[in-house]
Amino acid sequence: MDRRFATFIAVIAVPAMLAGCRPPAADRYVERVDLDKGQGPAHVLTSSPDVTGAIWAESHTPHRIVYGLPGKAPLMALACAGEGSARTLEITRFAAADRNAKAIMALIGNGHVERLPIDAKDNGRGWLWQGRYPALLPALDAFTGARKLELTIPGAGTLAINPSTQPAELIETCRRLAQPDPAVIPVPELEMEKPTQAIAPKAEPTPPM
Repeated sequence: MDRRFATFIAVIAVPAMLAGCRPPAADRYVERVDLDKGQGPAHVLTSSPDVTGAIWAESHTPHRIVYGLPGKAPLMALACAGEGSARTLEITRFAAADRNAKAIMALIGNGHVERLPIDAKDNGRGWLWQGRYPALLPALDAFTGARKLELTIPGAGTLAINPSTQPAELIETCRRLAQPDPAVIPVPELEMEKPTQAIAPKAEPTPPM
């Protein structure tokens, strides 16, 4: 084989191999995203960013998954937060938000049209969209279907979420953790009945001899 041709093949093959080895979207990439650059109001997307190839991936934090393109900053995250019956599902949309902004988030898909309040939160590097909802809230079933879901926030635009079983699995786990364990539910003590005092039958008179 011609040496120049072999070199050309190697140059093409190496980037292709590296692209195939890109890790899924992960929390560490969020640290590289400057959400608030101090350049005025947050930019509103009129349509969803390109999510071709976007997937859900496990986070280094337990009971947390992130959604995005492999090797790039995640677009959103779902997490089960809290303890016991106070468990909540935390929805984070990694999109710049105005300081202290409030909005109504729409979830459309999987047979659902749901609207939930969501607020801008400061994560230390900028303001982003985040909301917490009771794990048992029926509206969260929009994430559990097998079809594409659209999440829309007026201050952040629309995000198309590709079908996956991972959100359903996380929500199911969160709901199970929010339910009390029947094995540890205290059973009220029943008042014990006092034993009935035995009454001796009266002796019948002895007939005369």
